[in-house]
Amino acid sequence: MLLRAFRKAGASAPARFARLAKKGALRARAGATNNDGVAAVEFALILPLMITMFFGVVEVTQALLCRADVSVMASTAADLISRESAATNTDLANIYAAAGTILYPYTGTPSIRITSVIYDPSTQSTTSGKFDWSCTQAGSGMLPAQSTTTVTLPTAMMPPNGSVIIADVAYGYASPTTKMFVGPITMTNSFWTKPRRVAQITKPASCT
Repeated sequence: MLLRAFRKAGASAPARFARLAKKGALRARAGATNNDGVAAVEFALILPLMITMFFGVVEVTQALLCRADVSVMASTAADLISRESAATNTDLANIYAAAGTILYPYTGTPSIRITSVIYDPSTQSTTSGKFDWSCTQAGSGMLPAQSTTTVTLPTAMMPPNGSVIIADVAYGYASPTTKMFVGPITMTNSFWTKPRRVAQITKPASCT
């Protein structure tokens, strides 16, 4: 009887081992197909790139908005001074202040230069003129060089015995990112117009 029991146990051992092996294979297969945590790992990998792209879009948008404000400042300064017949120092201060408010909410003072170019009877040119006077408000930006003799105009806009007003604006745009990596970015713009009331605007006392 004892021998029969051993034989019975021996005969069932391979079948029991096979069942255990089958269960182990099923568990291994289930573990291989388990995707728990994969999404979290993928998100952790792409999160830095997403944050960089987000701040990059915000930074570019702010810079473009500031660039548009600089363009508006130039046209505003030229338009306001063109309405004067004889500009005064008070007029210039008001023009600088009005143009500066366009820059809000950006901080800092823009550099603004207003120049009068008059008709040159010796050349009778409509694409250039003689330097008459220039007024400058110092600010954060570097203005482009300005000739003090002959000034070339972008188009044939000089009227006979008249003048052209040029407004140049420069602003040093600085954001937390630019301060950290490249420093302030100078944004410039120029605008040309003609006086509305007189042929040539009289030079303010404080201008050169």
